[in-house]
Amino acid sequence: MNIYTFRDEEQFVQTGANLISSLLHTNPRAKLGLATGSTPVGLYAKLIEMNRQGLVSFAQTTTYNLDEYVGLPENHPESYRTFMNEKFFHHVDIQIERTHVPNGNAANPEEECLNYDKMLEEFGPVDLQLLGLGHNGHIGFNEPGESLSGGTHVVELQEKTRNANARFFPTLDDVPTHAITMGVATILKARQILLLVRGEDKAEIVHRALKGPITTACPASLLQCHPNVVVLLDQGAGRLLV
Repeated sequence: MNIYTFRDEEQFVQTGANLISSLLHTNPRAKLGLATGSTPVGLYAKLIEMNRQGLVSFAQTTTYNLDEYVGLPENHPESYRTFMNEKFFHHVDIQIERTHVPNGNAANPEEECLNYDKMLEEFGPVDLQLLGLGHNGHIGFNEPGESLSGGTHVVELQEKTRNANARFFPTLDDVPTHAITMGVATILKARQILLLVRGEDKAEIVHRALKGPITTACPASLLQCHPNVVVLLDQGAGRLLV
């Protein structure tokens, strides 16, 4: 596991963008696993800038997103499909049919999970999986528990997670109670993992995830089992690692 801490936001996002750009220069047809949330927004903005400058192309790239809320149609303003379209896909030269986000509004969410896993099994594994880190140690929407699901599955969101995401919705009651998420086993199949964490409020969970015991009570701690993880932290998030 390679851990880097940055004082400067520009260096933080540029380093992440350079890692993805280098992969696509080596393998233009690379498969990217993508994440939503506030942390990767700056990275996506940097990749858009680099794409417009001709420094990287996504024309042959295929993407697979980690998760999606259950019950939200694709065009809902807070769906993760809308997030990805607005923050990234509609601003680069990617073919939209090569971008995949779980269908949270599927008539049968369990069947959607099976179909998403079949697609990942057939066309995966992803070459690079982008991850953020939840305050309770979740990656994707894999919440802490006595056990974790390996494949894509429907998960009931913990109140801590719903409260953290409530800022994006009119009220807490509007935050979905369930989501579809790739499982931890699926995430760990990625050839490389890029974990981005920002904010002093994440310092304790960063320490637990990267230096603490490997336990399902902190799903991100399982990343310690992966042979190729790059972790980018801002100074606040990394303050307890010294």
